[in-house]
Amino acid sequence: MMATTESAPRPALGILAGGGVLPAQLAEAADAAGRKLFIIGLDGFVDARSIAQWPHEILRLGAAGRMLALLRAHHCGDIVMAGTVRRPSFFDLRPDIEGARILGKLGRAAFAGDDGLLAALVRVLGEEGFRVIGVQDVLSEALAPTGLLGRIGADAQAMSDITRGIAVARALGTADVGQGCVIQQGLVLAVEAIEGTDAMIARASKLRRDGPGGVLVKLVKPGQDRRADLPTIGARTVHEAAAAGLRGIAFEAGGALIVDRAACIAAADEAGLFLLGVDPTQFS
Repeated sequence: MMATTESAPRPALGILAGGGVLPAQLAEAADAAGRKLFIIGLDGFVDARSIAQWPHEILRLGAAGRMLALLRAHHCGDIVMAGTVRRPSFFDLRPDIEGARILGKLGRAAFAGDDGLLAALVRVLGEEGFRVIGVQDVLSEALAPTGLLGRIGADAQAMSDITRGIAVARALGTADVGQGCVIQQGLVLAVEAIEGTDAMIARASKLRRDGPGGVLVKLVKPGQDRRADLPTIGARTVHEAAAAGLRGIAFEAGGALIVDRAACIAAADEAGLFLLGVDPTQFS
C-alpha cells in the first residue's frame, strides 16, 4: 500500500498593520481560512480596537528588534504589509539596535522614494527569513475589477479627465512621487505626494472650478513591487471625494484594492459618484 502524503501546514501569517480597515479585513480572511496569524500594530497609525480580537502587539516603527522577535516567536513565515503609514523622519524613528542594523542594510533606499524603500524592505525581510506577500494573496476579492461598479456612469467629459489623469499619474509614479491626482475639465487640481490621498482630495476641493466636477485617478506606479502599498479605495475615499465635489473615481483594474466593495458601491451610488476600473494601457 502506498503511503499518503499530507501537505505541510502553511506558516503563520504576520500582518504589519497601519491605519484603516484593511488590516482587520486581512485578519478576518486569514482567520476564516483557518490560518494562524499575529499582528504587529504600528503605533500612531493602527486602529487598536479593530485588531483587538486577534493576537497582536502595538509597537513603534523603530522597534524592529521586538518586531522580528515577535514574528519569529509566533512562527510567522509569511508577512503582509497593510494599511496607511506616513513615513516618519529619521529623528522621529528612534530605531533600536536591530532597527539601526536594518536601516544600514536598507542604505540610501531608506531616504529615497517610497517605492525604492518598500522594494528594499521586501529584500531585507527576505534576508531575515520571511516571505513578503501581497494583500491580494490573502484577500483576492479586494483586487479592483475592470469596468463600472455601481449605478453611476462616466460621461465624455469624465473620460477625458480620466485620460489626462492617467498620463499625470504615470508621470508621478515614474518619478516615485505618488499614485494619484485630481483632474477637473482637463486641469490638474492636485497631485498626490507624501501627504496621502485624503489630504490631496481636501486640497483639490479648495481649487475646484465651476461646472462638471473633477475626477480622482489612482494607479499602481510603473515597475512597483505589488506586494506593498497598492493604491487603495475605501468608503472613506468615496465620502471624501463626494465632499470635495468630485464626480467619480477611476482606479487601475487588477492593481488597486477596493476595501469593502459593497460599502464603497453603496456610498458612491448614494453620493452620485462613479467608480471605474480602468486598464491604463488602453489610454493614450
